[in-house]
Amino acid sequence: MTNTIDIYGAGLAGCEAAWQAVRQGVCVRLFEMKPEKRTPAHRSDGFAELVCSNSLRSAELTTGIGLLKEELTRMGSLVMEAAHATRVAAGGALAVDRVRFSDYITEKIRSHPKITVVSREMTEIPKEGITVIATGPLTSDALAASIRGLTGGKSLWFYDAAAPIVDAESVDMSKAFFASRYGKGGADYINCPMTEAEYRAFWQALISAEEAPLHDFEEGGELTVFEGCMPVEVMARRGEDTLRFGPMKPVGIRRPGTDEEFYAVVQLRKENEAGTMYNLVGFQTHLTWPEQRRVFRMIPGLEQAEFLRYGVMHRNTFLCSPDLLDADYSFRGDHNLYFAGQMTGVEGYIESAASGFCAGINAARRAFGEDPFLFPETTMIGAMAWYISHGEKTLFQPMNANFGIVPPLERKVKGGKKARNEALSARALEEIDRLIPDLHRND
Repeated sequence: MTNTIDIYGAGLAGCEAAWQAVRQGVCVRLFEMKPEKRTPAHRSDGFAELVCSNSLRSAELTTGIGLLKEELTRMGSLVMEAAHATRVAAGGALAVDRVRFSDYITEKIRSHPKITVVSREMTEIPKEGITVIATGPLTSDALAASIRGLTGGKSLWFYDAAAPIVDAESVDMSKAFFASRYGKGGADYINCPMTEAEYRAFWQALISAEEAPLHDFEEGGELTVFEGCMPVEVMARRGEDTLRFGPMKPVGIRRPGTDEEFYAVVQLRKENEAGTMYNLVGFQTHLTWPEQRRVFRMIPGLEQAEFLRYGVMHRNTFLCSPDLLDADYSFRGDHNLYFAGQMTGVEGYIESAASGFCAGINAARRAFGEDPFLFPETTMIGAMAWYISHGEKTLFQPMNANFGIVPPLERKVKGGKKARNEALSARALEEIDRLIPDLHRND
């Protein structure tokens, strides 16, 4: 038995794992390779850096991700504490000021007396001790090679993309306007409307634009992208109207004071609390930077846009977890070893934090010689753990929180999908409230 565990990686999963582990009573050594080394997607030296969108998605309990957020909030998640403290206006979504979010978590982790931060790249799987590997989908080459050796090569990969960010002052507000879809929340989004002719010209330019080369293909592989982060140009090639039914959907958006309807709308979401930066919602891309300038400046209101960050694309690696991991996120071949974050096959910021929540608690319990703490499959955090440990091995793909992975209700609920999802959330939160006293007995 040891009272110290090691955690590799200070992303959302690693920081959450560290926080929950010390709440259980152990000490933590948190290894992070920044600032000595960064991946191509990282821009800062802070912990829990959001490298793609600043949106943590819907806050509604009628959605899977909304339920997962509420579960984590009730159980004392550090990531959710930081998100609520640094949120920016985003209608029905929870979005954060990414710099303040990272700073909040970094300060909490660095100042905790039971957490020791070690600035070092870890290159090998440890042979002893209890360890949580939460190095993320951009795990460094050396450690990735060590993991492949441990798993017998049972790892998969896909490409992930981030959207561009523009200077708010460079948006032409004589063409764009502030509003939210269906008036939900405040007028939190900048909307850039398009006529049919403008949309068709934009779509044609987008599908024929030059893409940046990918330097790290697997041998004989093809571009594999996760549906939730589909590059906008890849989505556009699926059909001329695909974007109009996706990120450029005009339904429910009206210019204030008018009944004007639009053929398509590009929405920009606030990137920071001050509102000086906005990102193009749903416009993940790996076009070359000159092509991003050329094509995205065809959007009405963005003709003179100043791009503060261009869209980027990077490769994500994840394990074939149903072959390798148990529902406590421990490795079946060595129960002193845990994995957390997107490399386990959960997809999304909050899902990554949730996996770290589970792994941190269970690594600590392992250190005390206790049985694992497994969340019921009727909760969203438990359903995610069940998915990564019992999913379809041959077709395993990263998964967001959703009600499709939760067991159905024991009874029928009238009122359609919304009522059903509300009932699923109520059932889950009742379970969470019941579990909290046992979960936090060492606080």
